[in-house]
Amino acid sequence: MPMPWFLLSLALGRSPVVLSLERLEGLQDAARCSPGLSCHLWDGDVVCLPGSIVSAPGPVLVPTSLQTELVRRCYQETDCDLCVRVAVHLAVHGHWEKPEDEEKLGRAADPEPEEPRNASLQAQVVLSFQAYPTARCVLLEVQVPAALVQPGQSVGSVVFDCFEAALGTEVQIWSYTQPRYQKELNLTRQLPDCRGLEVQDSIQSCRALPWLSVTADGDNVHLVLDVSEEQSFGLSLYWNQVQGPVKPWWHRNLVWPLEPDSVRTSICPFTEDPRAHRNLWRAARLQLLPPRGWRLDAPCSLHAQATLCWQAPGRGPCQPLVPPLPRENVTVNMALEFPLLKGHPNLCVQVSSWEKLQLQECLWADSLGPLKDDMLLVEARGPQDNRSFCALEPSGCTPLLSRASTRAARLGEQLLQDLHSGQCLQLWDDDLGALWACPMDKYIHQRWVLVWLACLLFAAALFLLFLLKKDHVKAAARGRAALLLYSADDAGFERLVGALASALCQVPLRVAVDLWSRRELSAQGPLAWFHAQRRRTVQEGGLVVLIFSPGAVALCREWLQDAGPAPGAHGPHDAFAASLSCVLPDFLQGRAPGRYVGAYFDGLLHADAVPALFRAVPVFPLPSQLPAFLGSLQGPRGPRLGERAEQVARALQPALDSCLRPPGTAGMGRGMGPEAGDRT
Repeated sequence: MPMPWFLLSLALGRSPVVLSLERLEGLQDAARCSPGLSCHLWDGDVVCLPGSIVSAPGPVLVPTSLQTELVRRCYQETDCDLCVRVAVHLAVHGHWEKPEDEEKLGRAADPEPEEPRNASLQAQVVLSFQAYPTARCVLLEVQVPAALVQPGQSVGSVVFDCFEAALGTEVQIWSYTQPRYQKELNLTRQLPDCRGLEVQDSIQSCRALPWLSVTADGDNVHLVLDVSEEQSFGLSLYWNQVQGPVKPWWHRNLVWPLEPDSVRTSICPFTEDPRAHRNLWRAARLQLLPPRGWRLDAPCSLHAQATLCWQAPGRGPCQPLVPPLPRENVTVNMALEFPLLKGHPNLCVQVSSWEKLQLQECLWADSLGPLKDDMLLVEARGPQDNRSFCALEPSGCTPLLSRASTRAARLGEQLLQDLHSGQCLQLWDDDLGALWACPMDKYIHQRWVLVWLACLLFAAALFLLFLLKKDHVKAAARGRAALLLYSADDAGFERLVGALASALCQVPLRVAVDLWSRRELSAQGPLAWFHAQRRRTVQEGGLVVLIFSPGAVALCREWLQDAGPAPGAHGPHDAFAASLSCVLPDFLQGRAPGRYVGAYFDGLLHADAVPALFRAVPVFPLPSQLPAFLGSLQGPRGPRLGERAEQVARALQPALDSCLRPPGTAGMGRGMGPEAGDRT
């Protein structure tokens, strides 16, 4: 019949071991002894009167231990009863007494006192047997030869066959001597039922019962009954409640025969079945009993131990508080309470069975609020009022004044100050130690303040970087600075330089040229104007462009040969002549690379005409090397200038062609550029 696994697994236990029993023939009781002993069984039973304990006059025989064995007493081939064989082990107790005249004379005793020769020991051993509804007492006479009499030594055993008993009953056996020289021995045994014996065909009462087997199939349990048509039987399923009163929580009697004292047998096949235990723990519950009590509710008795643990919020498993708190054995359905001074939401109860955690509940969290980020301090007290403190952390209990890299070690001194100033809550206290819960809120706030400060500093750094990047982008959008220096050989050459300056502004570059600054030149003078423009260009990372022409080459050679031109040799606006006083020292002292580049126009000047001193920097012919020239002006991070180079070349070509025509063929024109008309 299939039945729910959960219900039946809690009710039944495992099958007992099957035993094979020795067979005894006949009805007569018998006794036998170990080799060297002689024994005799008195006819019939005797009255069980142990009497009082008396002093032994010398060496006597006493029983030291009892052993039992199950046998079958058979009257016919298939007509047997269960019988209990008892073995009594004997030993010599006491010593020979010294003669009185030897003690009076005070003579020294021999190393081995003289004992009576050829004297054996004899004892009457009583066996008392009780098994409801039977009670018997038998008397065994045992004699030990003198050769085996050694005080304190075992002499052998006597075996009695046998006491008849019913299947499945509890038997009690006592043994003592008459007279009695010591406390009687006793032994209690639970006899197996028919299922645990290979006697189904020989014991009549066993043939009256059906045979039950239990098999599990998933969540269902199958009970299989092997019964003949002639048998009359009943089946009862029930809880076997060991602790406390029997509760008929679930009980069903399936037609037990209405016979007085009918033969019964019971089995519990799932006592150690792991599935049954899992089901039982699933049905168990931990309940809160205010203020600090709790109870384990379960349908059956359980082997379990409980202890308190500390559960930190979001920091791993609950840590048992053993030691200092002890483990307590759990009695199910009974109120329990730990010896706490105060409750705390982080205190939880762990229930374990056979060293395995089964249940855990933070019982007081509902009444005391959610888990707190408190630090649990464990105080240990030693002799002479020595005290030490450690903090319970996931890695273990960390000493507060240690160098460990944990939160408790870093805050060790502050936590001790909080403890001594009364900011910590005492949870438990005894002679060996105490438990304290110290709030960590203020340290968490300090940590968050540091985090916010770090975030603000990071934001400020990002903002500063953004501003620097913005300035760089603006500078890149405006282009790199370029100062053009040239010699005003004639009006056509000035128009060519003006066309180059206008085209470079479209690259884009920030171009400075005297053509566009005649008022400033008049107000400041060429030398002052050049110094200001050169300083600004160099500070901004720009370049000074020396545009060589026949007139510029002549001025350079004049400076190199005569150390300067004659006063008034050039016009008031000739910045090139004025600038040579500053440009030449840069080249002579090696400061020109990275600050200056040179250029000349194809067809107006040959490359060899440029003085050797100025070849220390790149010198580009225009427009043949215009892309390289523009790349030098833009720098390594400049954009690609292929299309811009073509635009500059197209802008230069008309002015360059005008300069290359023979004299008198070129029309007179005005300079080009944003300030071309400002030439007063």
